[in-house]
Amino acid sequence: MVLLMLMITADLENLTNLQPQFGCNDPDFSYMFKVKCGNCGELSQKETCVSLKETISIPRSRGIAHLFQKCKFCGRDGTVAMIEGRGQPLTHSQSQSGKYAPLMLFDCRGYEPVDFLFADGWTAESLEGTTFGNIDLSSGDFADYDEKGECPVTISNLRSTFEVVK
Repeated sequence: MVLLMLMITADLENLTNLQPQFGCNDPDFSYMFKVKCGNCGELSQKETCVSLKETISIPRSRGIAHLFQKCKFCGRDGTVAMIEGRGQPLTHSQSQSGKYAPLMLFDCRGYEPVDFLFADGWTAESLEGTTFGNIDLSSGDFADYDEKGECPVTISNLRSTFEVVK
């Protein structure tokens, strides 16, 4: 068993609290990434999508996971389960200092998530308090204007990594 924390960062201009639309534990938010087999190292060709609201009973076990998949190369089974309660939004100060924010914790058995894909369903707040919802980050950036604060707001240079958690 390996616990991997999805860590994100970005360049936030006049924005703070970048996170999934309804918080880091949003049951409807889809996490998309590729998976790598822990046995043979084969990387999936397509992205895998997992969310907190969709669980699968693990065959020959009493456990559940958010992903159960068989490696197409070596035939080994692997699971990924999401663990709620450890995520936090990316703040403006973290962005300015280049630090990463923890988004979601994954319990990985036989598979390892890699290459997280930013998509739609994000939210952020301007430094003046305006909320920007349903942000689509699939193109790699976001730009808008905060009428209340009379300033441009942008998200750019999106980056993610998976870190081992003990």
